[in-house]
Amino acid sequence: MTQVIDTNIVGADTSGITSRRRTDFLDQIRLTLTGLVIFHHSAIMFGAPGGWYLRYPTEHLLERVGFAVFVSVNQAFFMGFFFLLAGYFSVASFDRKGPLRFLGDRFIRLGIPILVYGYVLGPMTVALADVRHDQPFLENWGALVREGYFNIGPLWFALALLLFSLAYVLWRITGPEAGCGNRFIPRQVHLLAAALGIGGLAFLIRLWVPVGQERWMLQIGYFASYVVLFAAGCATARSNWLEKIDSSTARVWKIVAWICGPLLFVYGVAAGAASGAPFDTSGGWTLPALAYAFWEPFVAWGIILGMLLRFRIGSARLWARPRWSSYVYAAYIVHPPVVVALGLLLAHAALPNSLSFAIVGTSATVLSFMLAWVLLQIPGAKRVL
Repeated sequence: MTQVIDTNIVGADTSGITSRRRTDFLDQIRLTLTGLVIFHHSAIMFGAPGGWYLRYPTEHLLERVGFAVFVSVNQAFFMGFFFLLAGYFSVASFDRKGPLRFLGDRFIRLGIPILVYGYVLGPMTVALADVRHDQPFLENWGALVREGYFNIGPLWFALALLLFSLAYVLWRITGPEAGCGNRFIPRQVHLLAAALGIGGLAFLIRLWVPVGQERWMLQIGYFASYVVLFAAGCATARSNWLEKIDSSTARVWKIVAWICGPLLFVYGVAAGAASGAPFDTSGGWTLPALAYAFWEPFVAWGIILGMLLRFRIGSARLWARPRWSSYVYAAYIVHPPVVVALGLLLAHAALPNSLSFAIVGTSATVLSFMLAWVLLQIPGAKRVL
């Protein structure tokens, strides 16, 4: 009997046991990235730079620096990695389903969660965060829902992926050989050109939309890497490139990442950021903004290629059983109210923010996957999640 696997938002759409085993390591990566998303938002809640529903700033310099390093490195690669995987598996999905069924599936799996989160879970999370200011949770949540308040939260990713999927379908039905016929295998020169191109494009985009600002519910300032990585996933799918990363390719970029990684923070310290001097990397005609734009892809390539190699050849597969990979999308969707609720529980605990971050990040990851399991027991939920 043939097993058909469609792991929704960023997962494989492959058939057969052989394919299942071949891409097991990519499921491990998806699990890891989802955990990083949850820890990332937990870090922002307890003092890292960034936007989140609930914030508990820290006054300790070491905590601020540690959180800043953690979320900066995460941001450089983890969402782009999701888009790379999404593009990689879009090719097989389109081949099997055709344009209409492919788009119909995307609208179900991406559109419905966007609406449910935006009109139900997003307002719930906002109402939870307002409890800190003595606002009644149920009354506040009900009022937000009744007035049609929409909060997309982390489901911006689903919106972006839906737009990318529409663009991909257009490319497939109008482009040469329906878009992705060649078995393209990137070489080092391609990776270098992509990193330089993303850095330059990100710098230019951030002159228009700085990091932290939104257009159309999306942080456009990060989209240079998202677009390129999604396209790279599509372009390399037929060659199975993600499953063939060799140690020589990964080693070069891991070295680059280890060299470049600390440089941005050394630059920031030298510029006086640790003592409160302005060091704005969000955008504009400034050297910090230029350095940050080029720093991101050079760090990202090393981490992404290193993870692809490490997870493929590694032997730690116990926790990444196929059943867990099917919970990734649902866990991603439900984690914001879980993180905020746990943050409220620790609001009056006399704990360092770093310890609260570790407790909430770990607990929220476990609880989000448990909730995902519960949701997937609902009849019809697997069609969406």
